[in-house]
Amino acid sequence: MVALLEVRAGSPPSGLTFLQRVYRNQGNVESLSSAWERWEEWFAAIEESHTSLVALVFFRSPMPDRHWITAAGAILDAAALLDSVVDEPRQIECVLMIRAGYVSLRRIADFFGTIPYNPNPDPTEPISICREEFDEVYDDMLNSGIPVKADREQAWRDFSGWRVNYDRVLLGLARLTSAPYAVWSSDRTMLDMRHIPGLSPTEDFIQRPAYEKKFKKQV
Repeated sequence: MVALLEVRAGSPPSGLTFLQRVYRNQGNVESLSSAWERWEEWFAAIEESHTSLVALVFFRSPMPDRHWITAAGAILDAAALLDSVVDEPRQIECVLMIRAGYVSLRRIADFFGTIPYNPNPDPTEPISICREEFDEVYDDMLNSGIPVKADREQAWRDFSGWRVNYDRVLLGLARLTSAPYAVWSSDRTMLDMRHIPGLSPTEDFIQRPAYEKKFKKQV
């Protein structure tokens, strides 16, 4: 599944690229129901395998841009963007996959006991994606011919409400495994390694994206 994701989501994988390629080649997302079901099964499988044989958490692909946690982040972001931004009938398989995804990542994170997260987060809690980044993706989707919801504010609230469920564990596992660069997952951990002195984790989360462009020039 991780290797196959490159065809749809690029390398390194991106949720935005996933949706752009689907619409470019198919014109709609009707065919994605079976894909969400396969990813739901994948998340259930890695929950079992990665907690039974913990060495698998650190298993690396011979392809440098492939990693199970960045693949997880990309597919969860693709589903969250689809459900919150794309103006199409809701796909229950998509929603179920997101829940299966963050439950799976939380169970794997629980094994290590070093990745804090709120099991019942408020939808308004800060996430590592800033509003400016979301707006850029919204505009990219619109310019790609993807039908987006007219209410951008509500789309942001809905996306943030999904992302808050897996944001902390995704970043924590990416950091733990030294995952390769991928947007909206391991790139957050690179910034997270450079905490802003004197700020709480929440304040750091809010202000850190302002440093991203400066940091990327150094990568």
